[in-house]
Amino acid sequence: MRHIWAVILGSFGLSGIAICSAQIPQAPSRWVQPAAELAGQIADILGPGQAQVTVRNLSTIQAGEIPAIRKLLELDLKAHGIIASGGESANAVRVTLSENVRERLWVAEVVEGSETHVAMVHVDASTATVAVADARMVLQKEKITGLSIRIGGIALDDPVLAATEINGHFVVMFADQISIFSPIPGGWTESNTFLMEKRLSRDPRGVLLANAGGGSFTAYAPGAECVGSYSLPLSGPMAESGWSVRCHTSDDPWPIYQSADASGLPPLKAFYNPARDYFTGVVAPSIGVDLPAFYSAGLIPRAAGGAALLVTEIDGKVSIAENDALRNVAGTRDWGSDFAMVRSGCGAGTQVIASSSGEAVNDSLRAFEIPALEAVPESGPLAMDGTVTALWTAQDGKSAFAVVRDTAGEYEVDRVSALCD
Repeated sequence: MRHIWAVILGSFGLSGIAICSAQIPQAPSRWVQPAAELAGQIADILGPGQAQVTVRNLSTIQAGEIPAIRKLLELDLKAHGIIASGGESANAVRVTLSENVRERLWVAEVVEGSETHVAMVHVDASTATVAVADARMVLQKEKITGLSIRIGGIALDDPVLAATEINGHFVVMFADQISIFSPIPGGWTESNTFLMEKRLSRDPRGVLLANAGGGSFTAYAPGAECVGSYSLPLSGPMAESGWSVRCHTSDDPWPIYQSADASGLPPLKAFYNPARDYFTGVVAPSIGVDLPAFYSAGLIPRAAGGAALLVTEIDGKVSIAENDALRNVAGTRDWGSDFAMVRSGCGAGTQVIASSSGEAVNDSLRAFEIPALEAVPESGPLAMDGTVTALWTAQDGKSAFAVVRDTAGEYEVDRVSALCD
């Protein structure tokens, strides 16, 4: 279901390999061919000249082997007329060594002035030995008891679209109403209900965001926007509810990431197509690249500053918008249409939690990092008790909520957290 970018493999001469092998006998032979292949692709993009060359290792390759791999790359680049230089060059070659459960992938971002191109080499799968035991983090889930039941104990007719915590309560959005759940011993109970105009939809979606200060929220549904607020009720037996929710017709764009994900960046909103149940690809403000129609989006902070925008397209591909370019992300073939960003503090600090694709009877979630153009698994799969129908980042940004539909057709909400291993 997922399309992986086709890679045009650069050609290289046998003489170049022989020279590299002779000059660096300490380099393991398995790295000679991929280094030469990647250098050939870089040369096809950049041509003769100078470039700053950096190598980042996000794989299980031993740190002691990285200098030899870098030297191989520099010698192969030199054979193509590209000299590794210092900071005086306007060209840069940033190589990332990554891997997933099936193979290793070496990715080179070739920066030539204001343009960035990408070269990739798939390394022999026999050298990729990533195991679940080597995962750097573990996912765990906690069922939010009571959020799957309406007043009177009647099972849900409509799925949970979104939920968030405000002032010790859970605000839950359904296709036709917004419900307030209050805490009781051992779980939650529905205490308030605010009806919305129900709109026919084949795959309903919604966004529910807590506003600054945590005392109110804004909910976005196809063709409608609702604002809710909480105030302390008067004391006494006739005390009225502290909640109020007002809805109105709206075609305004929806926020596409939680404020906790934004890393200080300005809000980004996308226009939603209620007839098709996806975002059109038109965003405000403009991000310098045209986006395709998509289901989900999230920000990946970068160590050097700024962030990349990750989107799941309606045709099943996962793409990343960065440096005024949109590129496909490898290793996402098995992802579903929803994902959530979590700031775990593990690894790079922020991970993507994605569901497996399809309508599996028992779905699973897994954490990934995307340092360049491939999703690298950071955890083993977390089995869920049904099909994951929605996934989003919690208000604190450190966990995620997943809506799960079981075999009986009932829904529950699970909080998913990541622990460093």
